[in-house]
Amino acid sequence: MTGAPLILEVRDLVKHVPVGGGLLRRTRGRVTTVDGVNLELRRGETLGLVGESGCGKSSLARLLTAVDRPTSGEIHLLGERFDRLRGSRLRAARRHIKLVFQDPYASLDPRMTVEAIVREPFLIHRDAAPRADHRRLVGELLELVGLNPDHARRYPHQFSGGQRQRIAIARALALRPEILVCDEPVSALDVSVQAQIVNLFTSLQRELGIAYVFIAHDLSVVEHMADRVAVMYLGKIVEEGAAEDVYDRPRHPYTEALLSAVPDPVPDPERARNRVRLQGDVPSPLDPPAGCRFHTRCPQAAAECATAEPLLRAGAAAGGHAAACHFPLLPAPTGGSSGK
Repeated sequence: MTGAPLILEVRDLVKHVPVGGGLLRRTRGRVTTVDGVNLELRRGETLGLVGESGCGKSSLARLLTAVDRPTSGEIHLLGERFDRLRGSRLRAARRHIKLVFQDPYASLDPRMTVEAIVREPFLIHRDAAPRADHRRLVGELLELVGLNPDHARRYPHQFSGGQRQRIAIARALALRPEILVCDEPVSALDVSVQAQIVNLFTSLQRELGIAYVFIAHDLSVVEHMADRVAVMYLGKIVEEGAAEDVYDRPRHPYTEALLSAVPDPVPDPERARNRVRLQGDVPSPLDPPAGCRFHTRCPQAAAECATAEPLLRAGAAAGGHAAACHFPLLPAPTGGSSGK
């Protein structure tokens, strides 16, 4: 994907969220949900974004799709300063980047038929297609995601969770966006259905050339989709690189711990003995630790880690991908498999 054009660029993105103080609703502090994030996405590429719940992944997704506004930083979409747009210019630009939500039971209006749900983008963006073509286009979109167009008059409650997520994907694809931001799109589904939806995303990318920001806490899901992976902890990117490098040769101790926690399809006693077990809980985002935010749980933390914040920088070891660690891990023996 190196030669593909850059279509999304994030620079020093920050989001502060005020925290209320009870009945009087006075602000008693703020949470920095996204803290100095830098990311790039190229056409047709999949960027996997992983991390524990509460690390800021969903907040970042809402910023990328202009659901929320950043406190500072820049978002460039197709060469345009996306975070500065307002009104009709913002509405026009948002057709290029769409969000697929986590819960298909909550993201679809139960009072609308499937046809009305999928057709809604055409009603908002009236120049996208003539009204006379709407029904045909809805049928084509449902067929594209593996649903029967004859069921367009049904309501969401008449479909399974996996089918509802397909409806949500069809709606997101209506305007043929260049980017889908997928916020935990399979975590609310049965395991047997998750693979079907992941395969659907993969086939859609091959057919449409679409790019994904694919957010998940399940690293095994991201492993089979992502070209590159960014690991997030307490609002910061702590490691970023090609999926094969990150999975086979992690440089940050937090990434190593996440990978160690992935269940083994075939139990391996040797791997079980070497499993990394983090101590303590994730610190409060209201009062994150000084220095490296991971140092309170890191098994190899030193005095420097408690005072100096590490920069996200590449190194010669482990394929040269970037990690924000004062003492990055040395390359492990080769082995394993990752990537698409």
